[in-house]
Amino acid sequence: MDEALKDLAEHVEAATGGKAAREDAGAELVLRVGREALLDVLAFLRDDANCHFKCLVDLCGVDYPERPERFEVVYNLLSHRHNLRIRVKTSTDEDMPVPSVSGLFSSAAWFEREAWDLYGIFFSDHPDLRRLLTDYGFEGYPMRKDFPLTGYVEVRYDDEQKRVVYEPVSLTQEFRSFDYLSPWEGPLPGDDKAESA
Repeated sequence: MDEALKDLAEHVEAATGGKAAREDAGAELVLRVGREALLDVLAFLRDDANCHFKCLVDLCGVDYPERPERFEVVYNLLSHRHNLRIRVKTSTDEDMPVPSVSGLFSSAAWFEREAWDLYGIFFSDHPDLRRLLTDYGFEGYPMRKDFPLTGYVEVRYDDEQKRVVYEPVSLTQEFRSFDYLSPWEGPLPGDDKAESA
């Protein structure tokens, strides 16, 4: 980590009274913040003259199913004035809401909807928290690590009915006999490598 980021980390830790703790992330500055202090720390990072992180570049969810608080919400911030980037992380579980930061950064509203739709991370005081990428009748959260890879229904648009239809999925597996006539299935007769083996 370069000297400017070290100085910034010390400034933020001192000014927030320990609400933000630095994590070791190599050359990047990563701060760990509790849910209850998230709005205060992000408002400080946005408004403080030494920070000036006015741009929320991205907000994303991460799933660690083995942890008690299995989800992390990661905020990537950019300071155009100081040409610095910072990452802020907070943790939550399936029941505890994370405060919405859409009042601080307007771009967060869309990102929070994505995290809600794909992970089921609830954001309190969000102005319009509803599904964004999946269908309204969709059950579950597809980016969770425990989400099944194959389902029982599939969704497709039926041109004859002119609407979206749900159909049961039939997963059939044909058994193959490998005759090794394809170069992807094994050595070919007369292959030099096959004869030397």
